[in-house]
Amino acid sequence: MSSTKPGAEPGQYLSFYVADEEYAIGILKVKEILEFSAITKVPGAPRSIRGVANVRGRVVPVVDLAVRFALPETVVTKRSCIVIVEVDVDGERNVMGVMADSVSQVVALGPDDIQPPPSFGTRVHIDYLLGMGRSGEKFLMILDIDRILTLDELLEVTKAQQTAPEGEPVASAAAPEEPRPRTEPSPGRVAREEDVLGGLVTSRPVRTGGGGSGRKARE
Repeated sequence: MSSTKPGAEPGQYLSFYVADEEYAIGILKVKEILEFSAITKVPGAPRSIRGVANVRGRVVPVVDLAVRFALPETVVTKRSCIVIVEVDVDGERNVMGVMADSVSQVVALGPDDIQPPPSFGTRVHIDYLLGMGRSGEKFLMILDIDRILTLDELLEVTKAQQTAPEGEPVASAAAPEEPRPRTEPSPGRVAREEDVLGGLVTSRPVRTGGGGSGRKARE
């Protein structure tokens, strides 16, 4: 990893859960959040790309971060959602979706809340991290979302979609949600996940540009 790689900057971040870990993406990278619905698998695409979704007529690749981080494939539940983000991959602007087990909060991180990524002790390779953000008594892993996929992988999805027969749809969340433990945030510091989900995730696209720390983002 280059020593000149920029770190996380103070600002607002959207946090979400993948495989019981809480990650964060800069809010300016987030275009909208969608409830998980059926997406189409693309034969020949990289395994970490779960499929493609139709977002208002635009074909968007959907990444399973769990697979990208060498973990088991994400299981879809009623709280699963897709975070639509804009990324800059090798100088090319692209839009992709990121699968999340659930959305947690919008939090403001100041300079004192951000630390460099650790060189060991996390599931995620350091190349995918911009830093660690302190939220209450816990830390969020701040993702360098621009590095999650390479331009070649994005092009591979496009090529596979154009040349392969129509893929199979990935089932939407029909199974009952499996309970899993949560670390409750400090009272008064951030909104609870249940409160945030009530305002962030709907069946329609949700804009996220104007939310404040620990406040529910609304249309």
